[in-house]
Amino acid sequence: MDGDTKFKTMYALKNKVQLIGNIGNAPEVKTLESGKKMVRFSVATNEVYRNAKGEKITETQWHNLVAWGKIAEIVEKYLDKGKEIAIEGKLINRSYNDKEGNKKYITEIQVNELLMLGAKAINE
Repeated sequence: MDGDTKFKTMYALKNKVQLIGNIGNAPEVKTLESGKKMVRFSVATNEVYRNAKGEKITETQWHNLVAWGKIAEIVEKYLDKGKEIAIEGKLINRSYNDKEGNKKYITEIQVNELLMLGAKAINE
């Protein structure tokens, strides 16, 4: 692999997230004035390991996801709480002011690709 190829590969991996998990809430869909759709939902991932005593431990992590356009439409139409999905996206950091005027920070994953797992094929 030459230096240029290595650099291009590393550049593509700069901000890339891949998850397989289950949807934790009913997706919240918003339609913007432009007609473009946006959806927010959470996904839980589980890791299983054994502690020092040999006990099986399941650790759950929750991830906040946001999707736009065509992916948002697919989420709205086909996905709900409990469904298993695989996603690929990138981390987005943003801030907002709560009702009391305090600045809050949030990290989300912007979904670029989505695959439904454990489900029958969808025919439109």
